[in-house]
Amino acid sequence: MPRTQKKGAIVAGFLAPHPPHLVYGENPPQNEPRSQCGWEQLRWAYERARKSLDALKPDVLLVHSPHWITQQGHHFLGVPKLSGKSVDPIFPNIFRYTFELNVDVALAEACCAEGAKQGLYTKLMRNPHFRVDYGTITTLHMIRPQWDIPVVGLSANNSPYYLSTEEGLEEMDRLGRATRTAIEKLGRRAVLLASNTLCHWHFHEEPALPEDMSQEHPQSLSGYQWDMRMIDLLRQGHTKEVFRLLPQFIDEAFAEVKSGAFTWMFAAMGYPEIPAELHGYGTVIGTGNAVMEWNLERAGLSKLASKTRAARRAIKQAA
Repeated sequence: MPRTQKKGAIVAGFLAPHPPHLVYGENPPQNEPRSQCGWEQLRWAYERARKSLDALKPDVLLVHSPHWITQQGHHFLGVPKLSGKSVDPIFPNIFRYTFELNVDVALAEACCAEGAKQGLYTKLMRNPHFRVDYGTITTLHMIRPQWDIPVVGLSANNSPYYLSTEEGLEEMDRLGRATRTAIEKLGRRAVLLASNTLCHWHFHEEPALPEDMSQEHPQSLSGYQWDMRMIDLLRQGHTKEVFRLLPQFIDEAFAEVKSGAFTWMFAAMGYPEIPAELHGYGTVIGTGNAVMEWNLERAGLSKLASKTRAARRAIKQAA
């Protein structure tokens, strides 16, 4: 890194779920299907998150989606501009979205290289005709519908599903640390987006009118109770307890955080013990979705790596 280049920092992270129903309910011009209403509590939660993002003024948004699945390694969007139509394979009746996005290729290349240094198999996606998955598109649209901030998209290796949960999440921890190093080296002001729901127990049939909110509620009482327990811990800043409980939460609530985005984001942020801001919670076809924010800049933690290393040194010296 040149001496004149400012060191980069992660200024915030968001839990930013991706139900395509939220885009459908909003009726943006990019999405073909039209709705009457729906899922307002989550759409309004994203409106509050958008205000926070606007104030942060990031250079780049990094999003990890469970619906870009690459079993062989961790892939990164590596084409300067991508456009096309993204269709949800399960809900094509509500999500047929024409997208156009700009990629921070230099940062994607740096993340890829730093991941390899961490012992991960990484690869850049160089196909100019690649159709970006609906999870990535939904999260990016809901957090920044102007599409005026470059992005870095990360795939879901799904190692937690093929290894043990603990082994897979340890790999996501390494990916997060590699992401942080790349951001710092390139001098980016970055926001991370973990595109995950919480409890993922869901209904298997949708109403005749998908936006009929009289039919929307948690599919599972126990899953809802788990969501409230984890959200409350996050709101209090009890990060260590959240990660102690995470494998049990994943198993008992079928939580989508198993795919790794949540752990990736927290590892990149240095597992901050700060209260999260809950912008809102709601269900979509019975699944639990929370829009949450960890504003590292406001907490004085955006210069994270050096402070984390200093804290670890202090703990070792005290011991």
